[in-house]
Amino acid sequence: MLLISLTPIALAASAPINSELSSSDRAKFDEILEPVMMIYNFIKYIASVIAVIFLAYSGIAYMTSGSDPKKRDQAKNIAGYVIIGLIIIWATPLIGGLLV
Repeated sequence: MLLISLTPIALAASAPINSELSSSDRAKFDEILEPVMMIYNFIKYIASVIAVIFLAYSGIAYMTSGSDPKKRDQAKNIAGYVIIGLIIIWATPLIGGLLV
């Protein structure tokens, strides 16, 4: 248990935190990151298309719910979750940029 608790301290002490990357290191990092970003963009656009379909479904479900409050609430929940999901998917690079 002691070894596990001391490992992060040893790793933090071994690497300088405020060191700047050289241009070659930055180029290597960008080279590694390029396919990851391509996959992310593909997933982002596929998820956006699926989100539009679910938003249309929730809108139709809301309009056809009539006086049934349970169906109306279910349609509102679907739309809310879709919008939250889209915000998370589209804001991920911004959040990652702030952290790195």
